[in-house]
Amino acid sequence: METEFAPAKINLTLHVTGRRADGYHLLDSLVVFAGVGDVVSAAPADALSLTVTGPMAAGLSGEGDNLVLRAARLAGVAARIGLEKVLPVSSGIGGGSADAAATLRLLARLSGTALPARADVLALGADVPVCLAGRTVRMTGIGEGLAAVPALPAAWLVLVNPGVGVSTPAVFRALARAENGPMPKTLPKLHGAAELAAFLAMQRNDLEAPAMALQPVIGRVKAALGAQPGCLLARMSGSGATCFALFADPLAASAAARAIRAAEPDWWVADAPVLQPQS
Repeated sequence: METEFAPAKINLTLHVTGRRADGYHLLDSLVVFAGVGDVVSAAPADALSLTVTGPMAAGLSGEGDNLVLRAARLAGVAARIGLEKVLPVSSGIGGGSADAAATLRLLARLSGTALPARADVLALGADVPVCLAGRTVRMTGIGEGLAAVPALPAAWLVLVNPGVGVSTPAVFRALARAENGPMPKTLPKLHGAAELAAFLAMQRNDLEAPAMALQPVIGRVKAALGAQPGCLLARMSGSGATCFALFADPLAASAAARAIRAAEPDWWVADAPVLQPQS
C-alpha cells in the first residue's frame, strides 16, 4: 500500500473579518503545518473501503461516512483505504480535513488522475483546500483564498488538547463580533522565531475567547503552555480546543512537552517542527 502524510494544520492567527449573507464567516488566517499528523494508506480495490486504526481511532467509531470516504468518492477511485488516526478528532487542527486532503493526493497519485476542482474540494469543508495545498499560506474568505507569504523562520511547536469537544458552529455563535480587523495587507519578512512570535503577538485568534467561554479548560491549557521555559507565544488553534506554543529550538519544545505530559497525563501532547517548504 502507498501512504500519504496528513499533517496537523495550525492557525497561527485567525481573524474573523465578516459574515456573508449565507451565514458563512470570512477569515484571514496565517496557516502552517506541523510535523505530526495522521497517515492515509491506499491500494487499488474493486470497492471502496476504510479501516481506521491508531490511538485516536475511537474518536471516529461513530462516523460511518467520514471525510476520507467523502474525499474518495469525490476522487472517483475505488480503493482499500487505511487511516492511522494520531490527531484528536474535532480539535481545531484540521485532522479530518488533512485526512481528506491526503486521500485526494494519494488517490490521484495511485490512479494517475488530476485532483478535483477547487470548488468541489471546498464543498468537503472550509479547511480541505488549505490542507490540500499543504504549505504555509494566508487563508482568506471562507477557505478558498490561498496566498503565498514570505518564508517563515524555523520554529517548533508543542500542541496540547485537553480531550474536550468543541463545536465549531457553537464557537462562531458565541463570537461577540463578526466584523474584526484583518492582518496587515502585506506580511513582513521575519528573521528568527522571536520575530515570528512578536508579529503573532500583535495578531489574534478571534475564536479563542468564545471557545474558552464554552470550555474553560482551554484557558488552563494555554496557561500551562505559556508557563513553559522557552515558550515565545501560546495561543489556541482554529476553533479549539487544541492550543499551541511556539519555541525557537527543538530541545525546549521537547522538554515542555514532557513536562506537560507529566503534569496532565490525560491530555494529548505532541511536539513537532513547523514544516518548511520542500526545496
